[in-house]
Amino acid sequence: MPNSDMLHLTDTHTHLYLEEFNNDRDQLIHQAREKGVSRFFLPNIDSTSLPSLYELCDTFPDWTFPMIGLHPCSVNLNFKNELDIIHDESVKRKFYAVGEIGLDFYWDQSFIRQQEEAFISQLRLADQLHLPVVIHSRNSTDRIIELLKEHHSLNPKGIFHCFSGSESQAREIIELGMYLGIGGVLTFKNSGLDKVIAGVPADRIVLETDAPYLAPAPYRGKRNLPAYLLLVAEKLAAIKGITIEEVAEITTSNADTIFGLSS
Repeated sequence: MPNSDMLHLTDTHTHLYLEEFNNDRDQLIHQAREKGVSRFFLPNIDSTSLPSLYELCDTFPDWTFPMIGLHPCSVNLNFKNELDIIHDESVKRKFYAVGEIGLDFYWDQSFIRQQEEAFISQLRLADQLHLPVVIHSRNSTDRIIELLKEHHSLNPKGIFHCFSGSESQAREIIELGMYLGIGGVLTFKNSGLDKVIAGVPADRIVLETDAPYLAPAPYRGKRNLPAYLLLVAEKLAAIKGITIEEVAEITTSNADTIFGLSS
């Protein structure tokens, strides 16, 4: 077992403010820190999630780091009102990224045009705020790559959250100057992601849980917990043939670079 005192893992994507953690949030955060997970970056969903996100960050200001953004699954005919709120809130406190933003062609394709408009609007917001972006790309990676290329003047940098794509998609994302967010899917049997990640430079990878979603094996299908980031780190270490301490050092350094922090 690795020495948790020597680990400084960073969870670059976790929804710890959601109601799924209302009964044991503080305990789970402390348990994760005991296992070496020292920082938690919190992507927003929409205007309704902001109060609980703010409360968590005010409770643990040294460990939790908020993002501001409108999730593509919250985009509907009312999305411009939501964007107005996001833009207004973006200057009221310190945020570390615009996220999570992007496209989702898995759940509902009724608002694709609106999703794309919202995504581009938030790329512009990130440019104005000089912040990275954290991108949701479920069943939409190729289209997002196209949009990033079309709007290259905005020079977006950041993370493709929950990356589970192909080797060619990984190459294109890295060529755009982006990083791959790797979570529990890496541990899934037959996901194929292990083979893709074997060819990705470690200096372009960050770790995430996406808690409470996408728990790694052997907890797949259950509530994902912040401490489970250690299982993703162990799998990445095995794939790369390096120690978990090296994984922690490299991926946390990558997170520092993206979010403008020091360890």
